[in-house]
Amino acid sequence: MAYWLMKSEPESYAWADLVAEGTTEWTGVRNPAAALHLKAMAVGDRAFFYHSGKEKAVVGVMEIVRTAQQDGDVPRWVSVAVAPVAAMPRPVTLAAIRAEPTLAGLEMLRQSRLSVSPVGEAEWAVVLALGAFDG
Repeated sequence: MAYWLMKSEPESYAWADLVAEGTTEWTGVRNPAAALHLKAMAVGDRAFFYHSGKEKAVVGVMEIVRTAQQDGDVPRWVSVAVAPVAAMPRPVTLAAIRAEPTLAGLEMLRQSRLSVSPVGEAEWAVVLALGAFDG
């Protein structure tokens, strides 16, 4: 299993929207590096749902339920399907992530504008612990 972080502006698509829908197509990713990450995802992988914009926090855990398929008319752009697993009991803010020394190498900190990025297994465990997530 691989782990990911996927960002969304809550004004456009929030964690609550995903929970209400039960599953969604993660579309609109137009950065080549982020698209490569989508292509690398497998069914069963897990991803943090990160509210970007004003909130800047990991708010939930999602599961990849379908691998990449073409998104729109350009073959290099893809989307994946995701479903909610559970909300973070305590949102993990960007400030908390930056303050944790073991997360210094987190890809989202190195490439802050990337909307989809990998998360290492140890980093995944640290973020879950910060969010009091035991699932």
